[in-house]
Amino acid sequence: MSASSRRGGAHDEHPDAEGDDLESTLVSAGRRSSEPERLVARLADLGWSIAAAESLTGGLLAASIVSVSGASRVFRGGIVAYATDVKASLLGVEQHLLDAHGPVHPRVASQMAEGVRRALGRDGVPTDVGVATTGIAGPLSPDGQPVGTVHIAVATPLGSRVESVLIDGDRAAIRTETAARAVRLVLDTL
Repeated sequence: MSASSRRGGAHDEHPDAEGDDLESTLVSAGRRSSEPERLVARLADLGWSIAAAESLTGGLLAASIVSVSGASRVFRGGIVAYATDVKASLLGVEQHLLDAHGPVHPRVASQMAEGVRRALGRDGVPTDVGVATTGIAGPLSPDGQPVGTVHIAVATPLGSRVESVLIDGDRAAIRTETAARAVRLVLDTL
């Protein structure tokens, strides 16, 4: 089949017509924007700020955001609340929740996201978006939940959202995938 017969349509009837075939309309965009770049751009468009509360990811999420040029316009900061008591003392996660369920629980993630909004707000006003990660990267599980159990939460003035997943892979893969999923969840929420 020739190129002109594959294109079909008006181009075959009017061979002098320009711009009617798909090949003439494709533009090479070069490098696609990364998800962190899209997130920073979206937040800037909204005039919103973001803060991260990380346990499982230990700073990977914050690092992915600040790797973007111009992130300082939207990123307030992050709290790596790796120890359970830090989740309570710095982020305001309810102690009875931690006592009952441990640090790897959807409600813990949700309270972490709300807590980082308050903790890293400005002049008594919470930051617009709080994102939080908690889970078990392995290789062992301290509380019997499967390795790869992950809870990611996003909190905004409009409400909260939690994604709970089981991620396959080794420790590094679980942590990296969690940070990427957190960025995607924020984008989906916005």
